[in-house]
Amino acid sequence: MTSIDPDPHCGLCPRLVAFRQASRDANPDWFNAPVPSWGPQSARLLIVGLAPGMRGANRTGRPFTGDYAGDLLYATLLAYGFAKGQYGSSPDDGLELTDCRITNAVRCVPPQNKPIGAEIASCRPFLLATMEAMPNLKVILALGRIAHENVLPALGFKRSAYPFGHNRRHDLGDVCLIDSYHCSRYNTNTGRLTTDMFNAVFDTISGAV
Repeated sequence: MTSIDPDPHCGLCPRLVAFRQASRDANPDWFNAPVPSWGPQSARLLIVGLAPGMRGANRTGRPFTGDYAGDLLYATLLAYGFAKGQYGSSPDDGLELTDCRITNAVRCVPPQNKPIGAEIASCRPFLLATMEAMPNLKVILALGRIAHENVLPALGFKRSAYPFGHNRRHDLGDVCLIDSYHCSRYNTNTGRLTTDMFNAVFDTISGAV
């Protein structure tokens, strides 16, 4: 049985291992390891991102913590009651997730934030194990197309039958998959994703959990 999170010294993806080691050499005080999921396993909502950011989760060891994507994501989770406390961009800020868990399709930081297909496939068993370990799971939020396209085969569904679309809902038996453009700085700076658009996604989630 696959564990929920990879071993800190996971060697499945040679390119990511080399990149991780280079970051350890350059920044020995950073986390620099596969980033574990965060939040209660009893949660009804699972958020799936792409991969750790170099100066975000790869540095801090907590998903979406320490970079711009986390600023928008955690502010929205707090506003919709999926988190409590205050987000302070560090894993010791006291923030807690409520009825929500966060993971990534790829657990190690990839060069240029772009994992390749083999790396995505190698990490998929950890995503499936994460979902299977959540007995109350009702909604999966996929942040971006790669997350969407990794969730579907992990659950045994064909990608072609469920095309990605912002704020699109896909019913997958006992769970539903809801898509959003990724809350990255690039997407928000270019207007591809606005705060109102992201809030609309969480309105959809709130009606589904």
